[in-house]
Amino acid sequence: MSASEVPLVVLSSSSNHRNMPVIGLGTASVSSTSDATKEAVLEAIKLGYTHFDTASIYGTEEPLGEAISEALQLGLIGSRDELFITSKLWCSDNHPNLVVPALRKTLQSLKLEYLDLYLIHWPIAVKPGKWEFPYLEEALTSFDLEGVWIAMEECQKLGLTKSIGVSNFTCKKLENLLSFATIPPSVDQVEMNPTLQQKKLREYCQEKGIIITAYSPLGAKGCPWGSSNVMDNELLKEIAETHGKSVAQICLRWLYELGVTIAVKSYDKERMKQNLEIFAWSLTKDDYEKIDKIKQHRSIKNGPAKFIVDLWDGEN
Repeated sequence: MSASEVPLVVLSSSSNHRNMPVIGLGTASVSSTSDATKEAVLEAIKLGYTHFDTASIYGTEEPLGEAISEALQLGLIGSRDELFITSKLWCSDNHPNLVVPALRKTLQSLKLEYLDLYLIHWPIAVKPGKWEFPYLEEALTSFDLEGVWIAMEECQKLGLTKSIGVSNFTCKKLENLLSFATIPPSVDQVEMNPTLQQKKLREYCQEKGIIITAYSPLGAKGCPWGSSNVMDNELLKEIAETHGKSVAQICLRWLYELGVTIAVKSYDKERMKQNLEIFAWSLTKDDYEKIDKIKQHRSIKNGPAKFIVDLWDGEN
């Protein structure tokens, strides 16, 4: 598949109505080396991926930047503008005076002049310094969302990022943000898959013009926060067999048909290829009825903290 065949969505609050590819390669990894990330990104570009998702906490900004530089040298892309790069502000930088410096550091790691999208990673603030992870209660501090968002808006005004958004925000937290935001968030990146369908959040974001990006779209099996509930689900296996597709492809197609964008995470060449092969077929009404019956389960309970009250505001 060529990059031109991956559908795009328009980020309405971007500085230039930037188009975001609906599927991107996530680079969060607990085991992959920098070299593996770099090679996976280069392979992904060859396959047709143009959207790459990273974060300061992942430790993959530098290898992603190296891959972009090499892709330019090899002629795999004509310019950096052909790519869509997302990164995220970590909790320890969730302070108004640290936002712009954190983004500048991210750009330095990526060797880029700008991001396409910069997200507040979690609605949690951690005191600056070195703390054991996941964070204990004494590491947490009050989160000045309004002050941080003003700084995020400044990042966009300075041209350091084309768009700004959030991650792991509930309807309640988005409503609070929208009450004072001058530039509303373009994106909310959240855990979403057939075992966590986020119906309330989807309806709210559609009403407000916020694009949802689904992380852990396949349940993140094998990751500390993930589960096998998605890939081992019998109903999904049944649907996959009917269509002659993989369970992963069924999940990704379902998200795409719901109008959700997706961050997939696989460094396996064949799986990366299969994850792009979701645009030339459709699910049926019967498929949707089966998926609606799947038991709901949130993998990430407390986020990056061992103790936090009402992180999800009772929303599923």
